[in-house]
Amino acid sequence: MERRVRWGILGYAGIARKHVLPAMVKAGNVRLTAIASRSQEKLMEAVSAYGFPKVYGSYEQLLADPEIDAVYIPLPNALHKEWAIRAAEQGKHVLCEKPLALTEADCREMAAAFQKNRVYLMEAFMYRFLPGMKTLKTLLDQGEIGEVRHIYSTHRFYLGDNQNVRVNAALGGGSLRDVGCYPVNLLGWILEDYPVAISAEKNVFQGVDHALAVNLKYPNGVTANISCGFDGHSMKLTEINGTKGSILVRSSFIDSSLPIEVFYGDGRICQIPVEESDCYQLEVEEFSDAVLQGRRPALGLEETIRNCRLIEAILEAARE
Repeated sequence: MERRVRWGILGYAGIARKHVLPAMVKAGNVRLTAIASRSQEKLMEAVSAYGFPKVYGSYEQLLADPEIDAVYIPLPNALHKEWAIRAAEQGKHVLCEKPLALTEADCREMAAAFQKNRVYLMEAFMYRFLPGMKTLKTLLDQGEIGEVRHIYSTHRFYLGDNQNVRVNAALGGGSLRDVGCYPVNLLGWILEDYPVAISAEKNVFQGVDHALAVNLKYPNGVTANISCGFDGHSMKLTEINGTKGSILVRSSFIDSSLPIEVFYGDGRICQIPVEESDCYQLEVEEFSDAVLQGRRPALGLEETIRNCRLIEAILEAARE
């Protein structure tokens, strides 16, 4: 394999167009090779913007191309499982948008398919590659605020488009799977555990959770609150309370140079600078490096499966 991973893109979705493809252009180990779409208009737009040397009118044709090493899947949630497995069966590595699948069982089936075909699969949580997130994890691991006792994390925005796939139940929509999955992922990353108690309340629109509030309790006594929704804007902030102090991260899940703030129990406040970055570029470079080096990517499927299980459990709790 050459030193650049040859990528194919399944669909010209907004996240691909606005974020991931610009990041791939900047990445030093990526070669944009092909794109597939059922829309001729979108294909023409993609070629004009990114100069793809190959275009396909179907996803099947792209997956059959032997000159493609890896595939990026930005399709609606309900389509992730089918096309990821099809890609694995064609020997393609896959970076798939979150959530990886709609159920824990689907995630496990996907993981088995990739293991069988000896290719890599990673859920695309780009925020995990933010310099600020790495700083946060270091602070917690070093015990900067003592033992963690409570975490609050929110991610929401106002969605006024009632035709958007995010509010389409048949396509796996809903605020928890779209934005609430970020706090779920963050809690799993920090606590490395599964809660023993789950409660949730939701507002419903067009058959999906339009807004959701979640309470969690973990085996070690840590409690957590998650807030997500399409009904209003938030700063996407996270606050972590510990026995020696607390940490506040504003704009937790997007590129931001806002400092991380540590509030100590004795009244001291420390602001820790955060360098600017493109987390999408860092994400695709990491996954491409994993492919080139023949190693597992940074975000493991065991973690993804646990988080998908929790998303299912939260949605079930919200039905009660």
